[in-house]
Amino acid sequence: MKQSIFGRMAQLAKANINSLLDQAEDPQKMLDQMVRDYTNNIAEAESAVAQTIGNLRMLQDDYNEDVKNAQDWGRKALAASRKADEYRSKGDVADAEKFDNLAKVALQRQMSAENDAKAAEPSIASQTEVVDKLKHGLDQMKGKLNELTSKRNQLVARSKTAAAQSQVHDALKSIDFMDPTSEVGRFEEKIRREEAKVRGQQELAASSLDAQFNSLEDLGEQTEIEARLAALKSGGSPAAIGAGEGRAAGSTVDEADFDKL
Repeated sequence: MKQSIFGRMAQLAKANINSLLDQAEDPQKMLDQMVRDYTNNIAEAESAVAQTIGNLRMLQDDYNEDVKNAQDWGRKALAASRKADEYRSKGDVADAEKFDNLAKVALQRQMSAENDAKAAEPSIASQTEVVDKLKHGLDQMKGKLNELTSKRNQLVARSKTAAAQSQVHDALKSIDFMDPTSEVGRFEEKIRREEAKVRGQQELAASSLDAQFNSLEDLGEQTEIEARLAALKSGGSPAAIGAGEGRAAGSTVDEADFDKL
């Protein structure tokens, strides 16, 4: 399990983020998934590292206990040996032998504790190396996670900036006055046509008014002619007619008709 976690940590720590992003269809989603995966793997790695450290500390505690026991049995062996020498100096051979035997037992247990301590040293050294590597790999993973998070934030910011620029571009395009196909261009053309129609109506109205005034002038002249003719028939004075008047407008009388009078 330790080696499996360590292998995964080493593989993830060596992952080339830029290469993975180049292969991804959606880099932002890829980064989001990678951040989640790294976070989960870091949590698993931390648990594995904690367990490995705990095992190492247990080995070290057992080792320290064996060393302490060896030292204690060594002191007991020395004390028993000195007691045996004391009884022997007094001529008490039986008690001397008894304490020598106790010293031997203490020395035997001292040797057993020392052997246990020596046997634990390779395991402690190996576990210490594994723990150091796991800690280093964990630090690398955390560094990669920070890098991933930074890249993700940069990508999200770039994406939002690109979206904003696209919106601005679309907005500017929609109000492009120089574009004849735009809504503004069509609206302007519609107004121009309406203005032209109004000018045509005004011109037509002016032409009709001039014709009406001309008709009124013709009617006034004809009325005057009729009035003068009626005056002549009633024996009116030629002065009332007015000398030098031209012929009535629209008259069809020729000069030859006057020669016949």
